[in-house]
Amino acid sequence: MKCFARLVLAASAAALAIGARTASAGETACWFEGAQLVAAASVHGIAGDYIIDTGTARTQLHDTRTQGAGLSTPEDTAVELRGEVRFAGLRRTGQTIEVADLDARSVAMPTPIAGVIGADVLSHYVVDIRFAPCRLAVWRTREAPAVHAGLVVPLRRMGGRPAAEAAVSDGTRARRGRFILATGQDLAVRLDEHNAQVPSATDPKELYPGGIGAARLSELSFAGDLIAELLAGLLLAEAVPHGVEGVIGAPVLAGHAWRFDFPHGRLLMLED
Repeated sequence: MKCFARLVLAASAAALAIGARTASAGETACWFEGAQLVAAASVHGIAGDYIIDTGTARTQLHDTRTQGAGLSTPEDTAVELRGEVRFAGLRRTGQTIEVADLDARSVAMPTPIAGVIGADVLSHYVVDIRFAPCRLAVWRTREAPAVHAGLVVPLRRMGGRPAAEAAVSDGTRARRGRFILATGQDLAVRLDEHNAQVPSATDPKELYPGGIGAARLSELSFAGDLIAELLAGLLLAEAVPHGVEGVIGAPVLAGHAWRFDFPHGRLLMLED
């Protein structure tokens, strides 16, 4: 059995004691691959499998795909395109698209990833996500059907991404604050490197995105759930918007079905 180092929260003034369905318009099949939400889409005419990530601010194309399509060269840096995004039966034109090296994001994926559909696109819609079986429905606000919600969590946009209140504990200290919700984040939790350390880590660099390492975090409290012994990692401080403690990833979100009602700033836990 693989052993994990223990993630410890930093002391601070804020520390506290402690079944397949027929697809309709706006709906598509998805899959939960490499602990990330993936669906078929087309961005700037490049069709393929895309990570659907509420926790990525900007929609991206993998630079290997844009180079193959003649849209960029290996020498290009900071490339930005403008084009059409199609997914889940919807079409969005004039979308700004970032060209990026996504090798680190796809290291755990068994199939190639063409890009990421981020919060800049998703935030215009009401997005329903069911993980088992995986279904993704994307609605214009006026077309979203009524749903039964077991819980409603306020959402706030921070750094262009949805964030909600949560708390983490290492068994001794706890931190409460806003966490970005990321359907394309492969670990249960990642924390700002200023808020946590992993003293026993053999190679701390592997605990950051793109690395293959993980640590153990004692507890997460989110949306009425208390989850123990999670796989966690770290984030560079510059990757975390001001006022955000960290990121809650897809392994946590997969425990329920959700409606991200971006236009109304709320997250609904769906009841079937």
